Amino acid sequence: MLAFIIRRVTQALIVMFVISFIGFAIKHSLGDPVREMVGVSVSVQEREALREELGLNDPYLVQWVRFVKNAAQGDLGRSFFYRKPAMEVILDKAPATLELVFCSSLLILLISTPVGVYAAYRPNSPISRFFMGFSVVGVSIPVFLTAILLIYVFAVELHWLPSYGRGETVELFGFWDTGLLTLDGLKHLILPSIALSSIMLPLFIRLIRAEMKEVLETEYVKFARAKGLRERRVLMVHGFKNTLLPVITVGGVQIGIMIAYTILTETVFQWQGMGFMFIEAVERSDTALLVAYMVFVGALFVVVNTVVDIIYGLVNPMVRVAGRK
Repeated sequence: MLAFIIRRVTQALIVMFVISFIGFAIKHSLGDPVREMVGVSVSVQEREALREELGLNDPYLVQWVRFVKNAAQGDLGRSFFYRKPAMEVILDKAPATLELVFCSSLLILLISTPVGVYAAYRPNSPISRFFMGFSVVGVSIPVFLTAILLIYVFAVELHWLPSYGRGETVELFGFWDTGLLTLDGLKHLILPSIALSSIMLPLFIRLIRAEMKEVLETEYVKFARAKGLRERRVLMVHGFKNTLLPVITVGGVQIGIMIAYTILTETVFQWQGMGFMFIEAVERSDTALLVAYMVFVGALFVVVNTVVDIIYGLVNPMVRVAGRK
């Protein structure tokens, strides 16, 4: 198992080096940082002196190595607009995005599990057919359109829920602003969470249903029923437990994708998270913040997938055995 973990961590480090190289290439090719810092009123000689001081005249590989060293220490450059380190800006916005992804993931888990299991157990029932038809529609509708429809129905027409912002938040541990501990914050979370989960929920319902149906047709499930075990135990212990392996794998990938989808959701709901910050950085040509966001999200994606791979290896020893070949 230790060798398996070392292999996965090594692969994650290689991916991070590739991400850092792409991020630096984007930063190096988009605009002139000196111009962004000093404007047009500074002379050419002063600009050249500043470029020399910042190391912008060094060879490309020297600048990249310096970029990687600084990134390893948490220094991803300085935001031109916010006038402070880009990593500090991202960490200020991260709680909003992570809470939105957490609530959406929880919503997906609580709905897709019972619906997927029931649809596999009773595939021809009207309820199962309804949910399968709904899942097809859910996959086909873009997340931003779902968000707009939710705002129109529940905020504009019914006036039940707020349509934008995070609402009231409280500070935890001196750096984490959360809306999970206030009623107003929870109300503001409902619509964005539903919108963000809408694109992944149909996928998980269909995945759990397909895997569960396959498991229920195996010999060990038939043998468990022949022994006289209760149907609930057969479904949840012998059936659903063995369905979790592919769900864990897909779930780890989808969490990273959901973080990317927050760009659309946060823009529609004016949710002050990393996705909304990214759109603002694009509009302001804040290249340092754009690259820092890409590297940070890439690192988050790599960490999540590495952890999922390790968990998968712990749950399924055959993965570790296959990895030795």
